[in-house]
Amino acid sequence: MTQQDWSAHVTRLVEDELAGFAVESQGDRLLLEDFARMRVRRPRPITVNFSGGLTQTCYSVTRSNGAYSVLFLPRAGYFSLCVDSDFGPLDIGVHGPALGCFASV
Repeated sequence: MTQQDWSAHVTRLVEDELAGFAVESQGDRLLLEDFARMRVRRPRPITVNFSGGLTQTCYSVTRSNGAYSVLFLPRAGYFSLCVDSDFGPLDIGVHGPALGCFASV
């Protein structure tokens, strides 16, 4: 896929997840509001660092809050919570749905 295709794919995945999310509490509503505030409009490629010095091109889902961001890992097919580092985002092993990763902070 091209960069533009990946960006559109990630956007669809997030939108589908949001459409299926049941708001059952005030906490759920606040989670959605925070996610919407931090979400990027167009996912862009970003190099993510993994254990062992490996790197991979992933796609941004949220802007960093100064410590964490949510990214999509194309090779794995799921979302990841990454910690900010001097060398760029670092995968910390929190994977799954975008909202689940975002709510982990």
